[in-house]
Amino acid sequence: MIKRLLITSLFLLGCSSDTATDFALLDGGSVNLQSPQKLVLINYWAVWCAPCRKEIPEFNQLLKDHGDQVSIYAVNFDGSQGELLRTEIDKLGIEFPSLLADPRGIWGLEPVQVLPETLVVSAEGKLLQRLIGPQTLETLEGLL
Repeated sequence: MIKRLLITSLFLLGCSSDTATDFALLDGGSVNLQSPQKLVLINYWAVWCAPCRKEIPEFNQLLKDHGDQVSIYAVNFDGSQGELLRTEIDKLGIEFPSLLADPRGIWGLEPVQVLPETLVVSAEGKLLQRLIGPQTLETLEGLL
């Protein structure tokens, strides 16, 4: 069993890259962040982050109201995976897809230093902004 886990881990590490543009989603499939076709918001969160908890309903509402104009993806700051990640997502009520890997490398960004943080990416895959701190529906709609 340990050998199988080691081989799988090495395979996954070999397939990952800071320059990869396709990122796997928790519920299956993937997204190409270099040509997403519409505005993308990538929201970094953690269960222990009170401002994250406060802004997640704002992102959920934005997606409901403007899903034709914007895609929203979650990234767990703590690197939770599998069932733990699903449990945390359910606990916070996140209704948008979760990326299984942090895409910051494709824009040459350093690791997240402050939560919450949201990346704003154009339909052409260009990083437009980094939003630090909690967002409201009004500030998010202003990006559209």
